[in-house]
Amino acid sequence: MPPARLPAVPAVPTGRAVRGGERPGYRPLLPLRRRRVLRLAASMWALVLIAVAVGGCFGSPGGDANTADEGLAAGIDLPWPEDGQTSVMVEGLGALGTRGEREPVPIASVTKVMTAYVILGEHPLKGAATGPVIEVDRQAADESSSSEESSAPVREGQRFTERQLLELMLIPSGNNIARLLARWDAGSQEAFVVKMNRAAARLGMTHTTYTGASGIEPTTVSTAADQLRLARQVMKNGVFRSIVAKREVTIPGVPGTIVNTNTLLGRSGVIGLKTGSTTAAGGALMWAAEAEAAGRTWLVLGVVLHQSAGSPPAAGLRAALDRSREMVDGVRAALDSVIAAQAASARDR
Repeated sequence: MPPARLPAVPAVPTGRAVRGGERPGYRPLLPLRRRRVLRLAASMWALVLIAVAVGGCFGSPGGDANTADEGLAAGIDLPWPEDGQTSVMVEGLGALGTRGEREPVPIASVTKVMTAYVILGEHPLKGAATGPVIEVDRQAADESSSSEESSAPVREGQRFTERQLLELMLIPSGNNIARLLARWDAGSQEAFVVKMNRAAARLGMTHTTYTGASGIEPTTVSTAADQLRLARQVMKNGVFRSIVAKREVTIPGVPGTIVNTNTLLGRSGVIGLKTGSTTAAGGALMWAAEAEAAGRTWLVLGVVLHQSAGSPPAAGLRAALDRSREMVDGVRAALDSVIAAQAASARDR
């Protein structure tokens, strides 16, 4: 349907209107109210045109599942994973695109990013603050010896700070700690899941459903595009950002050195974020990396899901890590070209 045409505005010459009649060659000024209405209509129409232009530049979140949404990377050869689904963006530039399936899939321990997001929203930490002290309950202690899921070795009655428990959840991916934090915050995991889904809805994650705080449940599903929305939000939190950047940590009361499951940290500019792997989910990784281009440092965010799904979790995680590193390196190498393409596109508009 063609755009609505604005009503023609009578020409008004420069100069002051003369009272008591018209001077030759002049038209009377429009009433003030009508001039304001016309200016408002013109402004709104301009906003519509800008929105259309931006949408054309950055691409829409929908589309056919078999169609590649190129975003800013149109015409630039990036090593997109052939398996599962991938979404990538550069803060300050925009979306580089989404590839692969668009249907929600299990996301495994990437779920813990939302768990941390809700916990830090309900119980904010700033700077070096450690937060309240939380006691380990019997359930978390019993679950620490599970051979079927990742867990952190804790004992009933131990007391850890909020920051320490976030580290135990995000760095070694302790499922028992995720559920402990959920009970501490909301009284039960079920009540906490309601908060998770509300937070997802507020962020516009319309293809996401959380059914647990840890991600062990295959019924917790999402898309790469939805999880990328969450990545942008959590990386604004300095405490979260500092935790997921740690390659290892030691916590009094927990034996040994706790090593991050994200083995990409410290390579290719990677500074986070969170791994996930189960047989149903395959391998998953929400990642963050820094890249130098055009005289500044850029934050690159990406999500890969459903890598080698159906294989043993360790194999799926290796696939997610390997393919993510290829993508990170590809984006870092192409970033100058992406910036140049964006500048050329802006000149053409």
